[in-house]
Amino acid sequence: MNSSKILLLSPASSSPQTLRRPSHNVPLSRVSSLSPLKVSAKAKDTSEGGGDVVEKLAIAGGLVSAPVIGWSLYTLKTTGCGLPPGPGGSIGALEGVSYLVVVGIVAWSIYTKAKTGSGLPNGPFGLLGAVEGVSYLALVAIVVVFGLQFFESGSIPGPLPSDQCFG
Repeated sequence: MNSSKILLLSPASSSPQTLRRPSHNVPLSRVSSLSPLKVSAKAKDTSEGGGDVVEKLAIAGGLVSAPVIGWSLYTLKTTGCGLPPGPGGSIGALEGVSYLVVVGIVAWSIYTKAKTGSGLPNGPFGLLGAVEGVSYLALVAIVVVFGLQFFESGSIPGPLPSDQCFG
């Protein structure tokens, strides 16, 4: 952990009158009344146990989930149904897990924002920050397409294949 020290000089008193004076009119006694102030800055250690593993899983999940959700929303908008189940239900399962991953990343981001005042860390190469942003965009797209689907047909297809879709 790196640490650096900075020596700052602060005025002994900071009344509004002394602060308004131009610097060329400061008496010599004023300059000598500055007292040293020691400040120490340390870099934050970002390796907090399994945080790196969770971040890498979120990056991998988000990078896979975003295109799957885009494909799913396009299919929903054009056909009125979600993705086909695929062999052994694998494509449908990937679709469902992708929605859960996006909701999980957004929930994690909101929790972190409420707790720390800033969103998720950038992660390696800024990928976690990018996944966070794409997840928010995907959530907005989900709300828009699901809303349009509901207003156009009166319902949203369920998570399981039905007679209407792939029956």
